[in-house]
Amino acid sequence: MLVAGEPAPHFSLTDHSGATVTLGDYVGRRLLIYFYPRAFTPGCTTESCDLRDRHETFLQAGWHVVGISPDPPERLARFREKHGLPFPLLSDPDHRVAEAYGAWAAKTSYGRKTQEMIRSSFAVGPDGRIVEAWRKVRAAGHAERVAAHLGV
Repeated sequence: MLVAGEPAPHFSLTDHSGATVTLGDYVGRRLLIYFYPRAFTPGCTTESCDLRDRHETFLQAGWHVVGISPDPPERLARFREKHGLPFPLLSDPDHRVAEAYGAWAAKTSYGRKTQEMIRSSFAVGPDGRIVEAWRKVRAAGHAERVAAHLGV
């Protein structure tokens, strides 16, 4: 489990447009990374749209936002367009990045164990280190809680 002060795991993922985005692209800037299970599901839509609605405030406070899910880039592009999401959505189909951040784990639902994306967010400072980590978050109100915690 990542904790404050640890280096954020490097990533290099394809975004909604097919471009490659890396953690290194954000060196010297603050970054909020949110991991979500699947585009177009109710919780993921709520969380993404809440972040969209606060996006300008995050930017004004110096925080960039990226979302990561196992969805393919084409699905991310449709999700981003349908909901007017202004930040990059990154595809992690083999969930290697989610695993590195501790956002991919065993989950039990109705007595059945599966490996799934755990809704999580990580604030990364300009030095590439974790500032704060939130795990197993509720979609509704998460953007507001993060903003309050980061002083946004």
